Amino acid sequence: MEQQTTLFVVVDPNDDRHVALERALTTARMRLPQPRLAVFVAVDGEAVDTRAVNDHLFRDESWFREQIREPIAAAGLECQITVCWSSDWQAAILQESKRCNAEMIYLPVHAKTSRRFTFAESKWHVLKTARCPVVLIRPGAKARRKVVLATVNYQAQTQEQRQLNRQITERAKYIAGHYDAELHLVNAYLDSMLYPDRGALAKLADKTGVPTHRIHVKQGYTSDVVEDVAREIDADLVVMGTLNQYGATGSLLRGNTAERVIGQLDVDVMVCNQFTSTEVKAG
Repeated sequence: MEQQTTLFVVVDPNDDRHVALERALTTARMRLPQPRLAVFVAVDGEAVDTRAVNDHLFRDESWFREQIREPIAAAGLECQITVCWSSDWQAAILQESKRCNAEMIYLPVHAKTSRRFTFAESKWHVLKTARCPVVLIRPGAKARRKVVLATVNYQAQTQEQRQLNRQITERAKYIAGHYDAELHLVNAYLDSMLYPDRGALAKLADKTGVPTHRIHVKQGYTSDVVEDVAREIDADLVVMGTLNQYGATGSLLRGNTAERVIGQLDVDVMVCNQFTSTEVKAG
């Protein structure tokens, strides 16, 4: 029997709805064995008003009982609740999720206020440095897990990029298998000379087990292609990856392509990291 895993769920007490917890409760019911929940209660100081005048920052025992313990108990799930007082919100998430050996992190994001979606640096830091996949939970997104779309790069030139491709497809297959979901792959290309031949597609289909009619290869910018295909197949979850790269000054590179893809989607997005060999050697 498969070993029970842990979902690490971030809850911000400043929010009226806890979309990450709601999604975790829904998706956990679909899995056997059901995962345990590690609920991490903390305030993102970059995203909310942390002054004492903000009444949402004052939570008593009844709030914890009604908002967290009772819904989890009603779902029949095991849980552990951790309350964090650290101002270093992102580092605390990374440290605690590693300590509890989380399978993945459920991180809530707020609804887009414009066409251009932006991340606070704290959330981007979690995305780019987490050692397990991070699932960005969108308010209003479908809770079901029946269609999974994995973004891959057939034109990968480096070892790190090829490893990231494998990691994305393996994680997407794992998720699709758990939820008996339909798995699709998508690849965007700008130069028509880079379009993969039929032999390459057949090889990929054989290697991944994804039939060729579910492998979508389209010309255009990655963000536009992924958005179009996700809408076309009615995807519930998009699985993508980032390379954990650092600039010359030692600062973490945000990754324009990844940011655009995330920004143009209205569904939940799972982000997998592939750390560069230089970063891994650096510790």
